[in-house]
Amino acid sequence: MKINRLIGILAILLQKDKVTAPELATQFEVSKRTINRDIDVLTQAGVPLYTTRGTGGGISIVDSYRMDRTLLTSRDMQSILAGLRSLDSVSGSHYYEELMEKIQVGSTEIVNGRDYMLIDLSSWYHARLAPKISVIQDAIEQHHLLTFMYVSKSHEGLRRVEPYFVVFRWANWYLWG
Repeated sequence: MKINRLIGILAILLQKDKVTAPELATQFEVSKRTINRDIDVLTQAGVPLYTTRGTGGGISIVDSYRMDRTLLTSRDMQSILAGLRSLDSVSGSHYYEELMEKIQVGSTEIVNGRDYMLIDLSSWYHARLAPKISVIQDAIEQHHLLTFMYVSKSHEGLRRVEPYFVVFRWANWYLWG
């Protein structure tokens, strides 16, 4: 869907300093021409984009740009906040709580009513889990390798991995690396 691609392009541009049209075309499995049309649509919608040609060129978004929260419905905001609360339940810090406060500032018309969903990812082992997740997050952000003791039914030994994701699935935490 075009709207999903437009939101995806915007999300990428908000995260990266610069990206090329061929990179976006490959990621979204469309032509470079389609990406150029999408960039025109985003610009017409008021997103301040600029492009540079040649080696080292690409598509960038103005540093001071912030996404207008009116793009989000009340239900969207409630879902985002539920997800952030769930992350705070295992983080061991109050980072996500602070992030929720930033998101909610000036958005009382978007966040109305009471919360209808609570996702608590913590466990009885919260005191041991939070520091481990923090170490993994730091390793992912800093592109460091992790070494840990791996135990299975048939094998036991040290593993060294480059971590990519921390995944919570079916009531268990996994490290993808």
